[in-house]
Amino acid sequence: MSAICPACGVAVVPGYVRCPKCRAALPYGAGRARAANDAGGTAVQQRGFPIVAVVAPVVIALAIALFFGLRGGADKPSASNAGAEQPAPSTQVTTAPVATAPVVPAPSSEVPRNPAGAARDLERSLRGLRLWSTIEIVGTRIDVRSSSCGDRAMVPPINAAMGSLREGGLTKLRCLAQSGAVVFEREL
Repeated sequence: MSAICPACGVAVVPGYVRCPKCRAALPYGAGRARAANDAGGTAVQQRGFPIVAVVAPVVIALAIALFFGLRGGADKPSASNAGAEQPAPSTQVTTAPVATAPVVPAPSSEVPRNPAGAARDLERSLRGLRLWSTIEIVGTRIDVRSSSCGDRAMVPPINAAMGSLREGGLTKLRCLAQSGAVVFEREL
């Protein structure tokens, strides 16, 4: 049921407080019933602050701290026992000597390196500079295949690796383009 605006005579749907056309106040009661005791709100019972939710974790944390704090103190010798002399054992047990394996000396830097290891080091340093390449050892020659062979950034890592490549028994380094064409060749 709709109400009629007293100012302009337009039918207004119930629920409006003012007329949508002339903005005149609509009277209460014309098609609308107002609740006398409108409590509103929610049906949930109001509660106080949850003290247990705050106190319980604090008590647990304190208990854990005390447990580990008191437990760790029992393992340490006290200051009064630190100066006391320890009694010497009255009996000594002797055992037969145990045969040990011969000691193998660690490889020295004078031993030539593995050429594959030196090639991996060179490939890793080129990858670190984002100069993607593949390295292949052919006899005493190392082939570096990369699209960056003409790049100036390729020279410093190759110069740094020349000594280890030479120690590995390699004599030549070739840098090949992806097509297989030789861009440069060096003696190590």
